[in-house]
Amino acid sequence: MEELTLTVVYTSKPGMREAFVQEVSKNGILEKIRAEEGCIAYDYYASEDDIDRLMLIEKWENSAFQQAHMQQAHMQELAEIKARYIDATKIEHY
Repeated sequence: MEELTLTVVYTSKPGMREAFVQEVSKNGILEKIRAEEGCIAYDYYASEDDIDRLMLIEKWENSAFQQAHMQQAHMQELAEIKARYIDATKIEHY
């Protein structure tokens, strides 16, 4: 299987981008994801032009690892956090 790269663009609720990132970090979700088998990278990048825009670039050894990632318990926790802070999500596969 081929390496999978996803680019995810989040648009936060007005002024909530930093609160989202802080809660995800505080709850250890990034560390849990980065420790998953097959995870090559999972990093957030803040827009300098738009205070409500955040990009996530995630890389996996293959799509099977990414699919297993989506079934992890911490992904449910992340979904609950996203519901509080994020208005829109756009995903691109490479």
